[in-house]
Amino acid sequence: MNAGRLLVRATVAPALLVLAWLAVALPLLMAGVFRPAPAIALFAPVAAVVLWFGLRYRPRGLPEAARGSLSGRGADAVPWWTTGSVLAITVAFLVLQVVMVSEQIVVRRDPASYVQFATWLAEHGSLPIPRSAGAFGGPDAALRFDSPAFYEDGGAIVPQFMAGMPLVLALGGWLGGTHGILLMAPLLGACGVLAFAGLVARLVGPRWAPAGALLLALTLPMLYVSRSTFSELPAIVLLLGGLSLLDDVRREKGRDAAAKAFLAGLALGLIVLVRIDGLRDVLPVLAFAGLLVGLRRRTGYWLAGGLLLGAGAGLVEGFTMSRPYLRYLDSSLKPLLAISAAVPAATVALTVLLRLDRTGTRLRRLGSAAARGPLPGIAAGLTVLVMAGFAVRPLVQTVRRVPATRDDELNVRFIEMVQRIQHLPVDGTRQYSELSLYWVAWYIGVPALLFATLGAALLVRRLLSGRSPEWLPPYAMIAWTTTQVLIRPGITPDHPWASRRLIGLVIPGLLLFTVFASAWTVRRVRRLGYGTKPVNCGAVAGVALMLVPVVLTSGGFLVTRTEQHEVGAVRGMCGALRPRSSVVVVEQSTADRFLEVVRGMCGVPAARVRGGAAPADVARVIAGVRRAGRQPVIMAAKPGQVAPYGTPERVLHVRTRQDGRTLSRPPGGTWGLVMDVWIARPSAP
Repeated sequence: MNAGRLLVRATVAPALLVLAWLAVALPLLMAGVFRPAPAIALFAPVAAVVLWFGLRYRPRGLPEAARGSLSGRGADAVPWWTTGSVLAITVAFLVLQVVMVSEQIVVRRDPASYVQFATWLAEHGSLPIPRSAGAFGGPDAALRFDSPAFYEDGGAIVPQFMAGMPLVLALGGWLGGTHGILLMAPLLGACGVLAFAGLVARLVGPRWAPAGALLLALTLPMLYVSRSTFSELPAIVLLLGGLSLLDDVRREKGRDAAAKAFLAGLALGLIVLVRIDGLRDVLPVLAFAGLLVGLRRRTGYWLAGGLLLGAGAGLVEGFTMSRPYLRYLDSSLKPLLAISAAVPAATVALTVLLRLDRTGTRLRRLGSAAARGPLPGIAAGLTVLVMAGFAVRPLVQTVRRVPATRDDELNVRFIEMVQRIQHLPVDGTRQYSELSLYWVAWYIGVPALLFATLGAALLVRRLLSGRSPEWLPPYAMIAWTTTQVLIRPGITPDHPWASRRLIGLVIPGLLLFTVFASAWTVRRVRRLGYGTKPVNCGAVAGVALMLVPVVLTSGGFLVTRTEQHEVGAVRGMCGALRPRSSVVVVEQSTADRFLEVVRGMCGVPAARVRGGAAPADVARVIAGVRRAGRQPVIMAAKPGQVAPYGTPERVLHVRTRQDGRTLSRPPGGTWGLVMDVWIARPSAP
């Protein structure tokens, strides 16, 4: 196997494996039998078939190096240093992230919620989670069973979020327990870096793949999300791998093209199973599939079929197993669903018009006339103006949001706390969304952002001129999603937390444009008559200079460990809880953080008392636990909170560091984090 073939295959293999796993795991989960034996037994043949069709034939060539890399030979002449460098960067990234991986398992934010979701699936293989009210003597008006990210719905507990990420993490749980779940994050992050290198190799040139991989790997958001269990990780792998498969389709014919088109669509559609807002990201691909059908390309049917199957699977899971989460997102989900219904309708209409001989001919003539006119240049200029508009946005707009739910009010108080710490004007309704382009500049640097703008302008001019058709699907997805995310990030605006919204597609997409613009610049300079060696040295120096601001932002984070010691501490707490215990949490923060930890990781029924519950209510609950033949355990954060019910006993103590919080400047530094859990075992009367 030569270097080019290895690069082509290795960079789409992770997406194919994730696709195969989700295709097996989701039906098993919905049937309530997601267990290791059937899952692995089914995964092996499905993965073999998917890899066979996805990797069976090498595409007949990556983009010629003369168009986008440092030398003038095609894919068959890809040097081993190129593929070797990509693999070395991927492995180095994986090793670093494994060493620095966090242990977020106590529920404070999304990563720990995913760990707890995955832990339940790995242990039980079905949803929803039983309340186990009988362990407390039956339902009681003083008791609640919900906690952040775990809704009480229909007499059971329903985890927040889509099931895609927990299904992937559960595999790690079967192989290595809690540490196996946590280590899936670095593995998926490394796969994302590898997949990005593959997309760069296909669209820009193979010799630019190492530069692309290094730029993405060193950005703080990529480092951040791949040290904890964020849902963006499998979504990145599926998205970048799916786009690479889609690019491979155009170099295949017949059955091979159809198979890869279907797999590309399925990979992109399954993003919805991982993140519901992935529905927005893949809409341009559906329009592209319609365009192919309108142009009488059979691959369009296969692409649309795979996309609709994957996205449909995600929607079915969402509306059957994650419905409380979708209700929580109602205000943003309804417009998204409306757009998602309008785009297919418009796509069908366009497809029909293109397939009508008379109308299709007129549309093609109109397109040809537009390509020869001023439209490509105007579009390029508008691209620059849009980016300039985002740059001046803070001068003309301050984005605020009036809280409408309890969660919104908690966010307001959190933002106010961060503002006081940073000596900013206190206004908890501020969303800081007007700074979204500045967020991007923090993480990829101003030089890379300027080159990305140049690349976007050059590409839209090329596309509207009828050139570089291979860029149409990725360009449409990147432009569509980036614009929407920059307008409305839709996330609590503290950093590095908010950077997760950018890493899903915005930062990889803009870095792809950056590398394209760099390659274009190298070609222009070479045409001026400069020798190959000076041009190559200049290209390397240019990439190095782009890396400087990236590393200045991420350097401190690169070697800083946070969120440590939680796994051992939780194991110690679980060991202190006897199998016949029923835990009643009488303090809010402890209930928020540990209710699902106790229920899922310790295997002990857990409930919380409602706000305003009196000691008499707690005494009634204790009596109910005893009637059920179990040992009551009262839990809280301080000894004084459990002392009225028995002798205080500390069962968990964690002293570690957490990522800092910033609102108006790049993130840096860490905050202290201390967690304590105390219990009391009421004696029998």
